[in-house]
Amino acid sequence: MTTFTRRPVLRWLVPLVAAVVLAGAGAAIATTSAGARSSLAPRTAAQLLVDVQKAKVEGLSGTVVQTADLGLPALPSTGGGSGSDFTGLVSGSHTLRVWYAGPTRARLALLGNMSESDLIRNGSDVWLWSSSTNTARHATIPASAATPGPGGTGGPAVPLTPQQAADRALRAITPTTSVTTDPAAVVAGRSAYQLVLQPKDTTTLIGTVKIAIDGKTHLPLRVQVFPRGSGTPAFEVGFTSFDPSVPAGSVFAFNPPPGAKVSQGLSGAAGHHDTGGPQRHPKSTRPTVVGSGYSTVVVAHLPGDPAAAPGAGPAGLGALDSVVARLPEVSGTWGSGHLLRGTLFSVLLTTDGRVAAGAVAPQALYSALSAS
Repeated sequence: MTTFTRRPVLRWLVPLVAAVVLAGAGAAIATTSAGARSSLAPRTAAQLLVDVQKAKVEGLSGTVVQTADLGLPALPSTGGGSGSDFTGLVSGSHTLRVWYAGPTRARLALLGNMSESDLIRNGSDVWLWSSSTNTARHATIPASAATPGPGGTGGPAVPLTPQQAADRALRAITPTTSVTTDPAAVVAGRSAYQLVLQPKDTTTLIGTVKIAIDGKTHLPLRVQVFPRGSGTPAFEVGFTSFDPSVPAGSVFAFNPPPGAKVSQGLSGAAGHHDTGGPQRHPKSTRPTVVGSGYSTVVVAHLPGDPAAAPGAGPAGLGALDSVVARLPEVSGTWGSGHLLRGTLFSVLLTTDGRVAAGAVAPQALYSALSAS
């Protein structure tokens, strides 16, 4: 049972580990260890995994900076352009402030040039606030949701010690990745260990993933994802300041300012649009997985518009329809479509309503489409 399971609101820190998902299913960790070059004693990967699982904090605060330079083409923005829209975190550089004081008190503030968006949990109250639009959304969380059971499912959990969990993870994923541990990293002025994951698969676009773990609290402080052959991260998120003490209770108090438009419920947040009527979706089909490990390509079918002309392509992408139309057109024996190519991943949307995605070069997508 991990720290994030025991203390759900630590999901405020999820951006620090979300980048690991880019490594794909089957990422591995070997237990080699680098020599000490700082005050921290050397530790193996298995020992660091145990440290993270056993980490406990009563509170913390700090500043987090996320930078994404994924090599994507310039595309029209679908947000408000204020710099403080949570939907805009996919590109550019963003600064966030975070506060945590237990399972029912947390706050995340995304700072823009002249604006701010806040997501606040204070007891049973949740607020989503945007200064650029002077709007606030409010929701109430039942007390039963404050502390979910082990695994968050309510069912019985398999009892594992942290060491058993680490050993199981290492046995399952060792074949695809080698990792070194380095005790010489410094993040937000704090000594940190670093796990350096390197895929053995040379066909993936991912070259290295580096995860910095605080030497005292054992919390993840930074994640960096490097494209193959590059010494500059394409994605990085980490603390620039970090204080492992409990913030004042006043940090989590929120009262909408005068003149603010207040609505109840969070369903309309983060780009959700209610059409005002019942929605009908075609029967979904199970995605096809081609390949394994870092070179995995997922091929799925997007919902189509029955009234559209043949070959019109997938529908229902909303504001993204115009974005897709501006992507480069490609074609082959698999058909035709629009390609989104970045430094860490490729995505292809075909005119017959399929989407293929993976941390691979476009040619791998073409092959997967032909095989699926």
